[in-house]
Amino acid sequence: MKYRSNTEIIDTMLRSIRSGATKTSIMYKAYMSYAQLKEYLKLLEARQMITFETESQLYHITEKGVRFMNAYEKINELVPGVTEAKSDASRVLGNQAAQKAEIFEY
Repeated sequence: MKYRSNTEIIDTMLRSIRSGATKTSIMYKAYMSYAQLKEYLKLLEARQMITFETESQLYHITEKGVRFMNAYEKINELVPGVTEAKSDASRVLGNQAAQKAEIFEY
């Protein structure tokens, strides 16, 4: 599995929450461990990107969380992700050179 940046993990979590999700649902959809989930949920709540509804035990995205997702999507349109750049490199350089370039993954 490839390594993901913090912003990519946050975006995946927010997209998995959409209109409401439990901890388990977020964890499975965002492909993360329970320990990671707890840390990121705490971070997102502190940054006011999500809220937790105790009655239904669901997390919901705030307006700030939606703005983050939109900004992240626009950035990905302007600057292709590492995976796209790596596939472009393999077409240009050939497989052997691209494999050597994988050493410098971000």
